[in-house]
Amino acid sequence: MTSALLVIDVQNDFCPGGALAVAEGDQVVPIINAMIPDFETVLYTQDWHPADHSSFAANHAEAEPFSVTQMPYGPQVLWPTHCVQGTHGAAFHPDLILVGDLIIRKGFRWAIDSYSAFFENDHKTPTGLTGYLRDRGITTLTLVGLATDFCVAYSAIDAAKQGFTVTVATKATRAIDLDGSLAKAMADMRAAGVTLK
Repeated sequence: MTSALLVIDVQNDFCPGGALAVAEGDQVVPIINAMIPDFETVLYTQDWHPADHSSFAANHAEAEPFSVTQMPYGPQVLWPTHCVQGTHGAAFHPDLILVGDLIIRKGFRWAIDSYSAFFENDHKTPTGLTGYLRDRGITTLTLVGLATDFCVAYSAIDAAKQGFTVTVATKATRAIDLDGSLAKAMADMRAAGVTLK
């Protein structure tokens, strides 16, 4: 089997009631669960931040959530504190089926955020997922999860750049849509050769 399902960040903090809730984020869970049997290989990502992570607005004096600051690797949105390691918010949604071959934890380095399943936000530091997929002979990826315009889009674009055939199943994603970020993400994914369906 050369195809895999990549489930992005379906965690409590990104679902209604969570610290960084995506509208209708929990609605992707039954859709993803229904897709899982169609794939022999299922992979998951999990946002996994230390409490003092540099992307949290609370860790910057007088910074407002969703403002943007400059990091050594470029612009960085300052988020509400979310998906702190070991907390309920960082756990996967309780109804999500976990049958996967691999969980990639990202955002665990204090000084750099990580949206993509493949690279940290410096676009240089790899997570190791590319090598894992190549060693398994996987060439085609379908992405689902949260949020469409951040971690899903970054992962899809990086996957395409790494030479994989990539589809985003938009029915199984939901977006934050911060200042037009969804439209930009959709355009960027199309430009990278990602299929949106």
